[in-house]
Amino acid sequence: QVQLVESGGGLVQAGGSLRLSCAASGRTFSSYAMGWFRQAPGKGREFVAAITWTGGATYYADSVKGRFTISRDNAKNTVYLQMNSLKPEDTAVYYCAKAGSGNYYYRGTYDYWGQGTQVTVSS
Repeated sequence: QVQLVESGGGLVQAGGSLRLSCAASGRTFSSYAMGWFRQAPGKGREFVAAITWTGGATYYADSVKGRFTISRDNAKNTVYLQMNSLKPEDTAVYYCAKAGSGNYYYRGTYDYWGQGTQVTVSS
């Protein structure tokens, strides 16, 4: 069983920055990949970023590439999402998730999800 708890969301002006954190329970955190997704009002949940279990490879949606950075600290059982140059269209609930086997860009690859944290970017 894995429990994931996101934090760090909030209200920020366009062009600003936020760092989201996702704390994971369990002793095997360092053995699986992690991802971030987001869901805006009236839209489906979309892939944002993913990171392999070593942190050696990262993957990003085109919409956030160059602005967001995913990282992890396996000693702290935590994955981060640094978000810079935020835009109003980044407004959404952000979820972290544990990856199983499969394509990291695909929602169905993930088997445990956090409750989400709200990010609101004002124009």
